[in-house]
Amino acid sequence: MAHHRPSKHTRPARPLGLAPYQTSAAKRDGRWVVRQIRAGQSTKDYRCPECERTIAIGAAHVVAWPHTPPIGATSGLDFRRHFHTSCWKRRP
Repeated sequence: MAHHRPSKHTRPARPLGLAPYQTSAAKRDGRWVVRQIRAGQSTKDYRCPECERTIAIGAAHVVAWPHTPPIGATSGLDFRRHFHTSCWKRRP
């Protein structure tokens, strides 16, 4: 009899360790996990929190989330933000 994986909704949250395609960066507001999104990968528009302009569908950009979740949160992924690559690089 085959074993099925439990539903992702009932499994505990995965730790936010760095995957091979992620890096870590220190910014003015703490340490962030950073993932580069290549052109053509995104399927919807996002709003960059630095410049407040739209990141168009399919545009290369950066996704970042706090390395350590805020107090009371179980995962930093709930706080991920999408930045234009240039806005992320300029961010202190």
